[in-house]
Amino acid sequence: VSGFLWDTRSGRDSVVPTLSTCSCGINAEFGKQWYQRRVRGLLVPNLAEAIRMLERGVASAEDIDTAMRLGAGHPMGPLQLADYVGLDTCLFILQGWNEKYPNVELFQPPATLVKLVGEGKLGAKSGEGFYKY
Repeated sequence: VSGFLWDTRSGRDSVVPTLSTCSCGINAEFGKQWYQRRVRGLLVPNLAEAIRMLERGVASAEDIDTAMRLGAGHPMGPLQLADYVGLDTCLFILQGWNEKYPNVELFQPPATLVKLVGEGKLGAKSGEGFYKY
């Protein structure tokens, strides 16, 4: 059993999961895992779509990130976030989903992501990804 609490202390509305145990056998660890899967299910395809925008030449990495920071109020843009998460981690998740759902275009790893990981550019942890650190 899980719920959500709206946290407005940061000046922005944000959702904070609240977890509890119930008599039906669902424990807090299950709730945490359920929540994390849902976040990944929304986050990683969003990051992949930002990479595809970059590949299509819609905008630069900086412009995509700025648009999401200013337009959506995100603390960092999707490409900066992908660098922070780790490009290898993003690729690993997408590859797993692509194996399970090969006909879902959203889960196909973008070529740029595959290329960067192949070059050892894993994001912040390696010093370079979409940005240099």
